[in-house]
Amino acid sequence: MPPLPPAAVLFDCDGVLADSEGLVNRLVAAELTARGWRLSAEQARETFLGMALPDMLPVIEARVGCLPADWALVLSDRIGQALLAEVQPVPGAMAAVRAVVAAGIPVAVASNSARAELAAKLARLGLAEPFAGRAFSFEDVRRPKPAPDLYLAAARACGADPAQCVVVEDSLLGAEAGMAAGCRVLGLTLETDARVFEAIGALPFAAMAALPGLLGLAAA
Repeated sequence: MPPLPPAAVLFDCDGVLADSEGLVNRLVAAELTARGWRLSAEQARETFLGMALPDMLPVIEARVGCLPADWALVLSDRIGQALLAEVQPVPGAMAAVRAVVAAGIPVAVASNSARAELAAKLARLGLAEPFAGRAFSFEDVRRPKPAPDLYLAAARACGADPAQCVVVEDSLLGAEAGMAAGCRVLGLTLETDARVFEAIGALPFAAMAALPGLLGLAAA
């Protein structure tokens, strides 16, 4: 028997909707290398996957010393411009969102990225409209992931009980946030090993094309 459709589907953005991890990691690695912390894009991914910029700052400053007061804002603006020009969707993500929306299920996006970066990604992908009024960045809540605040805010915006929502994530920190919010969590394994998700009670899956079936929906 297929699962009952959820009351709402709450998406992470990077690595779930937007294939942005590689682009962002290259920019972060280049910036930190210039400041004396030699990192490849892959090392940046391993170090910062799923982290909000405020949580990255202490890690970075421990290696390179105090950063300029406007460093995070400047980097975020640079990332936002690159995303608006270059970012592509994760394969299968657009069809998955269309299937959820076509089924009349509310959707929201909850991201540990900055507000301007999130807006740039949604605009570039043509997803600003389906997520209008229900797009949340770390700047919109008190605590970023792995705290539950982002997913609690997203569920509230959808008028849904978190226990009746499905969270779609690709990182351990994000999956922990969804679990802490009381949601059912599906973990996309493009960036994170399936065993990591299984260890915290999330259901791993291999491709966004499979999401409609996991939600009990037909693909759009």
